Amino acid sequence: MQIMQHLSSHIHYLTPYQETDRPILAAVTGTKSTLLIDAGNSSAHIQYFIDQLVKLDISPRCLVLTHWHWDHVFGMNQANTTIIAQTMTTEAIKQMQQWSWSDEALDQRVEDGSEIAFCADAIKKEHVETRDILLPTPDITFERKLEIDLGRVHCIIEHVGGDHSADSTIVYVKEDKMLFLGDCIYPNIHVTPNEYTAEGALQLVQALRQYDVDTALRSHHTETWDGEQFRHQLDILETVALLVRDEDNDEVFIRQQLQSKLERELNEEELEIIEQFINGRNRQQHNG
Repeated sequence: MQIMQHLSSHIHYLTPYQETDRPILAAVTGTKSTLLIDAGNSSAHIQYFIDQLVKLDISPRCLVLTHWHWDHVFGMNQANTTIIAQTMTTEAIKQMQQWSWSDEALDQRVEDGSEIAFCADAIKKEHVETRDILLPTPDITFERKLEIDLGRVHCIIEHVGGDHSADSTIVYVKEDKMLFLGDCIYPNIHVTPNEYTAEGALQLVQALRQYDVDTALRSHHTETWDGEQFRHQLDILETVALLVRDEDNDEVFIRQQLQSKLERELNEEELEIIEQFINGRNRQQHNG
């Protein structure tokens, strides 16, 4: 069940739902207007969120997409508001406008490798009865950064990239020191096995470190990170990325080095991160 969460006097978000891959949807409200973060994975998803906002007397004025993946954009048309997107996000949506979303088309894209089974299955679960997916072209396209004054609440929207999706964009709420990460900090799930790359991770860490963060939120996790947890995660990504760049460092050595740095046994998530970096290095070596 999805639950509305209240983070501050002007930040609300709807928790994710894993079964059909619904990510977090958020609203940042100032004295003049409200910015929505992401359009959800269906008309029903975004409409449910908007209905909850109406109960709070909140009316959306614009919406920003964190990246182009289906679960963040399929509710665009139902949002019925100004859509903001990074240049690559807009270009990807224009391509998606040409695609069919029938079961047959999804299965074919999985077979030819342009889609992954996880996403195809989730689309079928979320869109059971109808598949009338309309993807309007975003109204406002930016290249690197936008700043929006919502009325005593200021948001920075910045393209940060990363391995999960090259167009990944974050939203930073200055007054709350709140960072909406979208999916940027996740690995690339569109290759098998999933992977991080040293180059992608280091670029992302550099971009994210510029922000003074008290709270950070990922799109597919209910729990928030406080500032210390956020910075710790960046340190882990940076440490492993730097270690994996040296091809002489095998997985065992990297584990030992990270364990020594943390002065404790590694947890399951940290072991998985190391494995995903090794996956990325192996693929790059294989591709020459």
